[in-house]
Amino acid sequence: MDNKKLLSVKHLSRYYGSLAAVNNISFHLNQGEVLGFLGPNGAGKSTTMQVITGNLAPSAGQVNICGSDLLDSAKQAKANIGYLPEQPPLYRELTVDEYLSFCAQVNRIEKSKQQTALERAKQRCGLTEVGKRLINNLSKGYQQRVGIAQAIIHNPAIVVLDEPTVGLDPIQIKEIRTLIRELAEDHGVILSTHILPEVQMTCDRVQIISHGQLVYSDNIDHLHQKMRSNNIILGLNHAPSETELKSLKDVDDVEILSESRFRVFHSIGTDPAEEIAKIAVEKNWGLFEIRPDHKTLEQVFVELTSGEVIADDKETAEIDGASAA
Repeated sequence: MDNKKLLSVKHLSRYYGSLAAVNNISFHLNQGEVLGFLGPNGAGKSTTMQVITGNLAPSAGQVNICGSDLLDSAKQAKANIGYLPEQPPLYRELTVDEYLSFCAQVNRIEKSKQQTALERAKQRCGLTEVGKRLINNLSKGYQQRVGIAQAIIHNPAIVVLDEPTVGLDPIQIKEIRTLIRELAEDHGVILSTHILPEVQMTCDRVQIISHGQLVYSDNIDHLHQKMRSNNIILGLNHAPSETELKSLKDVDDVEILSESRFRVFHSIGTDPAEEIAKIAVEKNWGLFEIRPDHKTLEQVFVELTSGEVIADDKETAEIDGASAA
């Protein structure tokens, strides 16, 4: 991955009266990566996207796009960014070709290069076969593709996508996610979303915003590590005493979940699962379950944005089920 820095945001704030919609946030975007901007509705995601794309003035802070300050060199900075807002800016009475031709002109692409830019955008977004069709007659998924095509028609370094899969069916969502990954091969992409699986399946780095403030920023691998917990779910048909379980090597504590199921807390950096399984077989404890008790992304998200710790098995099952749906 090319680590060229395309976007640098420093101490950005946006106030509406006394309300801080965005409060002193800093982040960056590198070429060749998808940055997930994750947060609940009303957290400040769309406001941040509007500021960095030049559609909303910041109250404080600095935005630098490909070496150009957004306030001091707005025209040059904006030329390096493409934006798909949550509501795609489509003229539905036009055909796809007519609309993209208009977008090429708005982005001041040289007349001799407009057709080439149009065809390239259509090809990248899977629109080659629908160029003559009215946008109003296209499915929601294809309309989103048209929205992305207008964002990349001038081949910007940065592509900002605000909730690009909202309202799409599962097949359309999969197609748009694939398109986003393909875009990242040549651009830096910011994906603003409140859909948790979107982040896991699409992004290289993740930022979580809550009440206008960044509460988490790291790469996706470290987020997955954060989802790992230092405990094991253990199921035994002929369970020993709690005291005997606690006496096992590297076991710090034991929580009784039911008559035959336990949550075993172990020391950080250790994994006593193999040793516990061995002893359970030797002592005929009737082992029927042993597995790491991973946190779901939903649990991590709730803990980071609300401070609420979700540990109950029932709650975990309900959240996992909602995520799968």
